[in-house]
Amino acid sequence: MGVVLLPLLLALLHATGMLAVPVLERLDLLIYDARLRAAMPRTLDDRIAIIDIDEDSLERVGHWPWGRDKLARFTQELLERQQAAVIGFDVVFAEPDGSSGLASLQSLAQGPLRGQASFAAQLERIAPDLDFDARFARTLEGQNVVLGYYFTSDRDGRARGTLPAPALDPAYLQGRSLRSTTWNGHGSNIAMLARAAPVAGFFNAMNDDDGVVRSLPLLAEYQGQYYESLALAVFRVLLGMPEVRPGFAPGGAGAAAPALQAIELHQEGRSLPLPVDERLATLVPYRGPGGPQGGSFRYIPAADVLEGRLPAASLQGQIVLVGSTTPGLQDLRATPVGGAYPGVEAHANMIAGFLDGKSTVRPDYAIGFDVLQILGAGLLLAVALPLLSAGAAVSLSLGTLGGLVALNLWLYQVHGLAMPLAAVLAVVLLAYALNMSYGYFVESRAKRGLAQLFGTYVPPELVDEMVLEPERYSMQAASRDLTVMFCDMRGFTAMSERMEPVQLQALLNDIFTRLTQVIRQRRGTIDKYMGDCVMAFWGAPVETPGHAALAVQAALGMVQAVQALNAEHRARTLPEIGVGIGMNTGAMCVGDMGSDIRRSYTVIGDAVNLGSRLEGLCKVYGVEIVASETTHAQAPGFVWQELDRVCVKGKEQAVAIYRPLGVEGAVDDGLLQALALWHEWLAAFRAQDWTRCDALWPALQSRPPGGNLLALYAQRLQTQRVLPYNPDWDGATHFDTK
Repeated sequence: MGVVLLPLLLALLHATGMLAVPVLERLDLLIYDARLRAAMPRTLDDRIAIIDIDEDSLERVGHWPWGRDKLARFTQELLERQQAAVIGFDVVFAEPDGSSGLASLQSLAQGPLRGQASFAAQLERIAPDLDFDARFARTLEGQNVVLGYYFTSDRDGRARGTLPAPALDPAYLQGRSLRSTTWNGHGSNIAMLARAAPVAGFFNAMNDDDGVVRSLPLLAEYQGQYYESLALAVFRVLLGMPEVRPGFAPGGAGAAAPALQAIELHQEGRSLPLPVDERLATLVPYRGPGGPQGGSFRYIPAADVLEGRLPAASLQGQIVLVGSTTPGLQDLRATPVGGAYPGVEAHANMIAGFLDGKSTVRPDYAIGFDVLQILGAGLLLAVALPLLSAGAAVSLSLGTLGGLVALNLWLYQVHGLAMPLAAVLAVVLLAYALNMSYGYFVESRAKRGLAQLFGTYVPPELVDEMVLEPERYSMQAASRDLTVMFCDMRGFTAMSERMEPVQLQALLNDIFTRLTQVIRQRRGTIDKYMGDCVMAFWGAPVETPGHAALAVQAALGMVQAVQALNAEHRARTLPEIGVGIGMNTGAMCVGDMGSDIRRSYTVIGDAVNLGSRLEGLCKVYGVEIVASETTHAQAPGFVWQELDRVCVKGKEQAVAIYRPLGVEGAVDDGLLQALALWHEWLAAFRAQDWTRCDALWPALQSRPPGGNLLALYAQRLQTQRVLPYNPDWDGATHFDTK
């Protein structure tokens, strides 16, 4: 849990602004850009047209700025013949137009030609036509035209031109100031034009730290007054100039610098809120790639308008923005949807968002939201990840990531809220990575410790399970119900006398490897190798339900492995070997046994001794596997042949012994019939019913159920039948040797 708390703490410090993490800030911007591009409609908005002062127009009309006489004809064409609803100029007319030469003529009239009455009279007659600024101003008067201007912030605080009236009545602020962008200078239009078109808007953009324009301010503060942006001014003119009022956040009205959550447009008792952030700005709802080929807005060359090439009423009822895509006029911006995006189109997108009622902001409570989601996700993972498996941890982490992203997208699409996401994503990813890394190192260390503790006799698969709860496993002795197996090789002693030591070593290693693989595949633990014998047990150190059945499966598999090995030996003219396997299930003491010099993890007890004795009986009964009655009882699902009831050395109580023939369903019907006949004969033998034994014997001989067993019982039958009937005889065989 502790490893997750570190990224959680760092993310909280970043979210609250106490510790800036530039990579997270940059990641949040990239996430916003990706989310914006994914949600863009990429469709044409035919409500807004952009008149483009492009390269072609400059070649046809002349370099910028054009004469105000041309602009007067240009504006008149848009208003009268094209019937545009509103015109917004994303340019500023900061200098008087002297292209007509009127100023030079007036200087002559007051200078060298002062005495020429005819010259003065002619000049007075043509002066109105040569005053291009006045002609342009007359065209603007009383029209739905919004001029543009810009604010500056520099050391000198220079101001040029005439500003429009502030957009926000100070009375609504009641002497309070708002948090907003603040400027100390401006560049606006000449007074004549400003008086003719009293509504104007600034076209300043807001660059983020990476230089990308993602938002535009709707209001800006200059000398204690609040002025509106070009997009807001155009929208207000379209609506009939509703009044601008502040929309304060609940509980914020009493603050010295209250938070403004919206700019409200009031008109005839109705209010339209335009949400803003703490900078009185709104994120630009970009519709698609910018420029004439972007497909979001119709671009019309300005020269086509000036030359009257557009059909009449082509722009009827539309909002017209006049701007430039010419690089030389320096109105191209870096945006999330393009590196050279026309500034005029950014304003067009903003107006389109107003028309759609779609505004996207990062609200003032975004910090609190970020803190809550970081705490929620971080604490969830801190508590849950250490308790889960690797697969479950991946599922939880991916689910948490998916939930956070889905919530973020829902808030963005449905509610227009651009909430931070980078910090909480970093917490989730780091929490998972650190938890997995810590788990890996701890698991590796635990695995190494368990491997050192249990050596090579524990299968790797069991070690993997033990790592999950290493505290449960130790070398301390304990009494547990287990199954033990002894496997001895037959004919190996004689073979060793005829083979070179190196050949013998290779053969023995090959045999042990094959047998060990079978044991490990059935979750067995190798106890030790003793000459040509291998000892193994099931049920420890990992508790294993059904350990007796696993041991029987292993025994059958070992017999098959030896048969396969003998087939290879026959092909190579090498000697064959046999195996004898004894198995018993019961209570045993398991743990670390030995001296201070050498110790091993092993099992001891009477149940272990019985297993060893049963291995020795394989030769007597001529079978490869002998299992005790407890192993038989705890290993259902197999076909068993009862061999005898025996009293081995050191044991007074007789136990039944069995031979597994295979898995139920895999043994052929002929063998099953022979097995039934054998069990019937064995019951008659124990009942001392010699007549019945004689009757069944011929059929039994034609289908012997195995090895030297019939010869052994034929001899016993001859011995017992000459003895008088003994009601206390249990049919058990007593063995006095190991």
